[in-house]
Amino acid sequence: MAMTTITRFAPSPTGRLHVGNIRTALHNWMLARKAGGRFVLRIDDTDAERSKEEYVEAIREDLDWLDLAPDVEERQSARLALYEDAFEKLRAAGRIYPAYETQQELELKRKIQLGRGLPPIYDRAALKLTDDERAAKEAEGIAPHWRFMLDHEEAITWEDGVRGPQKFDSSQLSDPVIRRADGSWLYMLPSAVDDIDMGITDVLRGEDHVSNTAVQIQMFTALGAAPPRFAHEALLVGKEGKLSKRLGSLGCDAFRERGTEPEALVALLARLGTSQPVEPIAARETLVNTFDLSTFGRAPAKFDDAELDRINTAIVHQFDYARVADRLPEGMDEAAWHAIRPNLERVGDAGEWWSIVTGPVEQPAFDDETRAYLAQAAEALEWSANPWGDLTARLKNETGRKGKALFLPLRQALTGMNHGPDMGELLPLIGETEARARLQSAARG
Repeated sequence: MAMTTITRFAPSPTGRLHVGNIRTALHNWMLARKAGGRFVLRIDDTDAERSKEEYVEAIREDLDWLDLAPDVEERQSARLALYEDAFEKLRAAGRIYPAYETQQELELKRKIQLGRGLPPIYDRAALKLTDDERAAKEAEGIAPHWRFMLDHEEAITWEDGVRGPQKFDSSQLSDPVIRRADGSWLYMLPSAVDDIDMGITDVLRGEDHVSNTAVQIQMFTALGAAPPRFAHEALLVGKEGKLSKRLGSLGCDAFRERGTEPEALVALLARLGTSQPVEPIAARETLVNTFDLSTFGRAPAKFDDAELDRINTAIVHQFDYARVADRLPEGMDEAAWHAIRPNLERVGDAGEWWSIVTGPVEQPAFDDETRAYLAQAAEALEWSANPWGDLTARLKNETGRKGKALFLPLRQALTGMNHGPDMGELLPLIGETEARARLQSAARG
């Protein structure tokens, strides 16, 4: 029987989700959905100092807004006993050892190694301590931090879903610190333990985790588990080509404030950094069905506000009335939405256009000849199934005007604007009495 695909998104609740996190969450959700699998939200809240409940709530709200609901939610703070068990197992197997250096001492070692042209790798000095030396450290009140001992005999290899074959010389990696002196956990071990326990089959994350993956593959093996499939996608950069601090602050709250639709953000991020075209696809199913790791490129993916705005505008133009009804001004019905929609960049702009229908409008000053023409239009206006088509046909016939000279003064008098919604759809919304009153008012000047 085929194994169910299970992916996970594992944010730390130490701040709001930003655009890079959102992309990771989306791609993991899509990977699971395409395979008919499960998507796990894992809240990495082992850092009790920095983790905040308000951010846990915000993460849930943001995923909900994006329609990326997880199938299950787990919290690392509720799973500490599992990490303790794994720690003891690895310790008994001789894969974890205590180290006593301070940050300053480690920093000095790194500087000396770099000065000698050597890679700044931990020298395993802690392993050379005798039992007496360790006891002396403890007697001084120095509590150890704990490192995972890499197996230097074996090269670390895996087939990466984006980067292809990967190979690391484990002797060129430092034994990672997995637990601090105060007993709190760092990312590495709890993450591997959870991936095993939750049956995670695919880990899709940013390429900044590649060396973590090399280390974690040995942790999986040491814990007697097969590693999941790994894929590391290129990171997002700003359009100027470098990782900007701004991208780190662009979160769902910022997108909501500027009137970005979740469908637009999803359509952009789904394909950003792939060989597939970024298109205003509102249908989630289409995006899921075309999701393919083999289309992901190695170059940084450029996030561009202008591209998001372009996608957003095109998506708004696809929305039917039911999708937006609760966000429209009072009295604005389906016919009004249909008339005004092609002029919108954001749904929130509908109110400005709707005010053209409800009035009053500010008309420009017209010259005498145009005022006479508008007076004639007020007389010629007859209500029918197609009042705009009938009015302009009649005026063309009576005045010989055509093109801009025929249409523009009428639009200016009726809406106060030089451009805007299709007048054939707008005029019935304004209504006969109001339309005639506006033409007469413009004619009087």
